Amino acid sequence: MSLFHSKVYGIVQGVGFRPFVDRLATRFHILGSVCNKGPYVEIFAQGTDEAVQAFLSAIEKEPPERATILKLDTERLAVPETYTSFAIIESAKERGDIFVSPDIATCDKCRAELFDKQDRRYLHPFINCTACGPRLTILDAMPYDRERTSMGEFPLCPDCEKEYTSPATRRYDAQPVCCNHCGPEVYIIGKDDCRGAAAITRTRQTIADGGIVAIKGIGGFHLACDASNETAVMRLRTLKHRPVKPFAVMMRDMAAIRRECQLEDGQEEMLTGHQKPILLLKRRAGGQLSDSVAPGNPKVGVMLPYAPVQMLLFDYPDGITMPDALIMTSGNPAGAPICRDDKGAVEALSGFTDLMLSHNRKIRIRADDTVMDWLDGKPYMIRRSRGFAPLPFMLKNDFHGQVLGIGGELKNTFCVGSNNLFYPSPYVGDMSDLRTMQALRETIGRLTELLENEPAIVACDMHPRYNTTAIAQELGLPLFPVQHHYAHILSCMAENDCDEPVIGVSFDGTGYGTDGTIWGGEILRASYAGFTRLGHIAPFLQTGGDKAATEGWRVAIAMLYGLYHDKEKVASLAARLNLCAAKELPAQFFMADNKVNAIRSTSAGRLYDAVSALLGIRTSSTFEGEASMYLEFAAENYLAAQGLAPQTINLDLSAPALHRLDLSKSDQSIILATDELFRYILTERLAGTDPQKLAFLFHTGLAACITAACDKARKHTGLTTCALSGGVFQNHLLVTLVAKDLAAKGFRVLRHSLIPPNDGGICLGQAVAAMYHINH
Repeated sequence: MSLFHSKVYGIVQGVGFRPFVDRLATRFHILGSVCNKGPYVEIFAQGTDEAVQAFLSAIEKEPPERATILKLDTERLAVPETYTSFAIIESAKERGDIFVSPDIATCDKCRAELFDKQDRRYLHPFINCTACGPRLTILDAMPYDRERTSMGEFPLCPDCEKEYTSPATRRYDAQPVCCNHCGPEVYIIGKDDCRGAAAITRTRQTIADGGIVAIKGIGGFHLACDASNETAVMRLRTLKHRPVKPFAVMMRDMAAIRRECQLEDGQEEMLTGHQKPILLLKRRAGGQLSDSVAPGNPKVGVMLPYAPVQMLLFDYPDGITMPDALIMTSGNPAGAPICRDDKGAVEALSGFTDLMLSHNRKIRIRADDTVMDWLDGKPYMIRRSRGFAPLPFMLKNDFHGQVLGIGGELKNTFCVGSNNLFYPSPYVGDMSDLRTMQALRETIGRLTELLENEPAIVACDMHPRYNTTAIAQELGLPLFPVQHHYAHILSCMAENDCDEPVIGVSFDGTGYGTDGTIWGGEILRASYAGFTRLGHIAPFLQTGGDKAATEGWRVAIAMLYGLYHDKEKVASLAARLNLCAAKELPAQFFMADNKVNAIRSTSAGRLYDAVSALLGIRTSSTFEGEASMYLEFAAENYLAAQGLAPQTINLDLSAPALHRLDLSKSDQSIILATDELFRYILTERLAGTDPQKLAFLFHTGLAACITAACDKARKHTGLTTCALSGGVFQNHLLVTLVAKDLAAKGFRVLRHSLIPPNDGGICLGQAVAAMYHINH
């Protein structure tokens, strides 16, 4: 008989790992023990060599469905036989890398019990087991035990206690376990007499009658109404001051999703899996959803119920007929973080709702819903949060130390770095709101404490006036500024675990450049050690300050004025193209002539906005990226009308003749000919060419410029790997055209999948830059 000592690292807490190991020990006749140490699970296994090897192999190959094993280290111990049985030992805390499980959607077994009249948890709004339920959002400290969660406030009844302490049950060591007798309770805020079943029935009736309800879930409040009721949806849009931005929809089941949407391979598995994100799906014609759910958008963001209370909203034995699709949008005012308690909900959401359904289980960390697109058969993340955060990315580098990447000003998430593990946080929000700034401070404190991380340094954006930079300064740690577009490329490299130098294509709306100008259409030589700016799109003067980000007509006027330097001609074009009122022009010309509220820009996002305005698609935006998004839709409509798919497009045949790149003699910088592309689109627009066709030609022209620039960069650097990042690469058409053409030219192409290409992903790049810095 031999004795082996193993350490299992990964998501092995809160997923039934110890009883799983106990059952395997019985199967393979192993003696010893298993214990949760916090950073890892420790196993002592005594048996024949063959039995122990089979036991350890089964641990790796057959882990619980919610577990993620990142590493299993085993050593043989030279000690005599010591064990006479196999035991599960209570948790014993140790220092080391920590893995916190994300929140897990209700499993099929719990769902079956929820609607089983014979089960003692029948209709229990908080049913869960070792394979499902809240995790991160209720956690106070590690290791993950009940007394260190917000469920510690609810003493177990004898029946639940028996399940919780018996390794033979599905609820052994399931920290949120409870039942109708000992668990939290749902209630209507402000209605003391409306609790439990009455509260759920009243909520369902309000929605069925066309009302709007705030509902507290796992990670915060949602605003809900009937997604097929045009009046209700438009009322919510009016109250929330959200005229166009798409709403997420929660559907009862896959049958409802199939009725409303088209599914690609792999999407049903993602929708029904344990993470249950919002997934962007193509809409079917003739569905029942209100057109106002996502106006003019070919896709709709859809998710299935992932918490018991949501399942009860759709199905409850009270005789009320409920719609099978509900708007389920984040419960927050524009720009503010999602509400997580009654006080915040009453203050922020009272004006939006007819009713508020809450519960008394405290949310320790907010977790908005994850939003995911789908590209080439894989997830393409838009917002990484519930179900995914804070799963770490593990790099192959031998890094040591602890760092913090505080993230971007928009779509903020932050990243905690510990050695070669990097933990992106749940989504926090936009830092223009004081409430979101406070949420960032609070969440940084809680997550660094959970992960026992004491950062030696904090990475932030280079922009001197960002609120994230101010919050970073408050931490009292050394600051490590990281250029915005470089952080984008590093995030793409880190997600792909690539530590070799790359040609980085970083295209987005706005980032502070090292020369004090606005960057946003950049070609970089990037490595973990630093970057060189190899090139960029043709610069233009961006006038109007912050208004330029929401009013694309301003950028279009500035670019026209840059082309012609003729006020009368620009005024004539502005009138002909319906860009703006004549009275707006003198101020635009004054800013450009006197360099007042005007700055040199290479922003690809603003170029998109200008072309969208030029083509009469969107002259202004009510949410970030609106003008660019509808420009993409127009291009895709043209492609669909031609019976073509983006993967079939040959840029050499379809793009305007714009492969010519200017090579400036002063700094040898590669300048993409986007000024010529803009001129070409303008000329064709004035000639009466279909705007949808021009939207398509703009995309192929820009893609051709990018691939030609990378080709030239390869000649300068010898590098053959390209990384594509930045919010502009959320655009499916552009990223597909560029990736296809680069691959055809012999490049290895790195793209995102589980980290957003937008500003929600730069925290990972910041943290990696800081970690590299303290290790070199």
